[in-house]
Amino acid sequence: MYAGDVTPEHAHAAVLAGEGLLVDVRTRAEWAYVGVPDTPTVFIEWQSYPDGARNGSFVEELRAAGAQEGRPLYFLCRSGARSAAAAKAATADGLGPAFNIIDGFEGPLDGAGRRVVGGWRNVGLPWKQS
Repeated sequence: MYAGDVTPEHAHAAVLAGEGLLVDVRTRAEWAYVGVPDTPTVFIEWQSYPDGARNGSFVEELRAAGAQEGRPLYFLCRSGARSAAAAKAATADGLGPAFNIIDGFEGPLDGAGRRVVGGWRNVGLPWKQS
């Protein structure tokens, strides 16, 4: 298990205060085409695109990026599923406390099947697109 779920706003404030590391675990394609937080962020894929293969060096890459025991980690994906798995993996390896950012970067689907509510981007936090 991981330390818990937090809102995008909580994670953003903690990272800006120097109280943790924001880790975006989406794919390179998502970073390029959907956008990324415009906040200090570490980018490490949890799974690759298009095959969905898990990144076997995820924990090693996380450690190389500065993750350690006692340093809060805030994991972000599209909607909160991959980031929860990444938080569990970090916790199992003794890193963190590790938190999952609820609703991820894009948020859940609305009634019309669009990701326009919730998530980092839709709550008005800074983000950019290439």
